[in-house]
Amino acid sequence: MRSIGEMARDSGLSVSALRFYDRAGVLVPAWVDPVSGYRWYAPEQLEESRLLARLRRAGMPLADIRLVLAGWSGTDTGLVRKLLEGHLRRLELGLSDARRELSALRALLDDREKPMTTVRTDAVRLTVPASELAAAVDAVRFAAGTDPELPMLGGLLFDLEGDVLRVVATDRYRMAVAQAGTAGHGGPRVQAVVPSPLVDAMRALLGEDASAQLTVDGDRVALEAGGRQAAGPLLDHEFPDYRRLVNLSAGRRVVVDVADLREAVETGPVRASEVREQDGVTFDITVLEVAGDGTVGVRGEEGTGGKDHVAVNRVFLLQALAAAGETERLVLEFGDPTAPMAVRRTDTEDAFSILMPVRLED
Repeated sequence: MRSIGEMARDSGLSVSALRFYDRAGVLVPAWVDPVSGYRWYAPEQLEESRLLARLRRAGMPLADIRLVLAGWSGTDTGLVRKLLEGHLRRLELGLSDARRELSALRALLDDREKPMTTVRTDAVRLTVPASELAAAVDAVRFAAGTDPELPMLGGLLFDLEGDVLRVVATDRYRMAVAQAGTAGHGGPRVQAVVPSPLVDAMRALLGEDASAQLTVDGDRVALEAGGRQAAGPLLDHEFPDYRRLVNLSAGRRVVVDVADLREAVETGPVRASEVREQDGVTFDITVLEVAGDGTVGVRGEEGTGGKDHVAVNRVFLLQALAAAGETERLVLEFGDPTAPMAVRRTDTEDAFSILMPVRLED
């Protein structure tokens, strides 16, 4: 007999998925401990679980999967073949429909597309406190993208408006925003996407100096501090409108001790996920739970899906906590389990990060 953990390891299905398929009557354990409720699987169920994993990766509906599993071990495989062929035809038709719709959307984009960069006739020069800019970069750098298919996310957005410089990063699965005060601009809004390697070079210059000078001139950017300079070209891509992405529905706000939560996440239970949509990378899941007394803890294997639970990428959560620096307390903002979770500072609403939730069940 295999435990549910062993079955998850050997089949390619997550523990939460195996529980779901049990409740759905698709793959029912051979025996369930009447006292603990722990699930145990017979040796012959491993082949079924691997077949199930393949079918789900292919996107087959559960109703058809039940019939495939029921007919797999029989001598007449005609029904199984018809189900597989029928599902393949649906996928091909769906792909054809998707190609048509995306082609129409690309045509609409061609009609309304604007130049990716705005030509500036005058250089923009401003002064920014070195410590504030360093803190802003440190607070968002972890969220910058690395996907070569999305080069516009491979840097930090420097968004200058009035006397405020906002620094933004996102890789689709998380977003971070911070800001620093400036002096010497006072002109219209200016946006520049600075490549991550150049951002790192700029950050290395921000030491004990009181201020730094930032210059955006056409398609180039330069930062000078302490008699040294880091300069280079901007990314020739438009950054997404982050203001549309940070308007979250009001949720439950809980103040947490950063050190305590970090220890709970680092030492608490995790769930080895299936390969999901996050660039095909397997990652550990941490399930956070808001208790009745308002405290936040890490949930174990059982009992997820309530409104006070949210599942997130464990590494992303730890990086968001680390990006808060020496802050002792943070505010976690929970909405629906399928809504993004915000990690905010207690002293300002202008520095925060957002983590996309992970769906636990199929």
